[in-house]
Amino acid sequence: MSHGNKAVALLSGGIDSAVAAAIAKKAGFELFALSFDYGQRHKLELEAAKQIAAALKCSRHIIFPLPINQFGGSSLVGDGEVPKGRTEAEIASGIPNTYVPARNLVFLAVATSFAETLAATAVVIGAHAVDYSGYPDCRPEFLEAFQNAANRATKSATEHRLIRIWPPLINMGKAEIIKTGVQLGVDFSLTFSCYDPDQQGRACGQCDSCILRKKGFAQANLPDPTIYR
Repeated sequence: MSHGNKAVALLSGGIDSAVAAAIAKKAGFELFALSFDYGQRHKLELEAAKQIAAALKCSRHIIFPLPINQFGGSSLVGDGEVPKGRTEAEIASGIPNTYVPARNLVFLAVATSFAETLAATAVVIGAHAVDYSGYPDCRPEFLEAFQNAANRATKSATEHRLIRIWPPLINMGKAEIIKTGVQLGVDFSLTFSCYDPDQQGRACGQCDSCILRKKGFAQANLPDPTIYR
């Protein structure tokens, strides 16, 4: 990675996007953070994203209004109950109702548009294909396909200035992601993972995201700073 480049970092407020952005920062990128207010029931993640963007000294942080909750189709936008207490085998099999239809496809399209206006050379996304919740839009095949589309859809690419879709965590498990974040100085107390927090902002401890978070910290032999109810 060359120094002095700009990158758009997708920041959800969770562990993965925070560590991915920190990796890009260490690689010498000037970060422009992008988060989405898409009608998610776990709005606390946007407050977390603001704090992470500030901690990483991002040059700009846009919270982009994108009300795809109008379509429904996911428990994360209030369409059904968030699954709780699932086993690791259940989490690993099938696509849960927390899947938001084509979310990363939409997010990456907006991020690529933002990147082109900045003359940025990368879009950083925290997707990973190990220890994840089975979402099809986190797979390497999808990211490669989107890269091909971006190469054909942008003026910058036709002028031989490609915008790289960069998932630095793609082959990491959650424990490795957490350990990497610690090495980079990521303050995990700023991050928020729960899909169904209570009104006091405490994590449920039972949704897929909480379960994967707790497992990651346990495997990394590190304390999880999350407040669970």
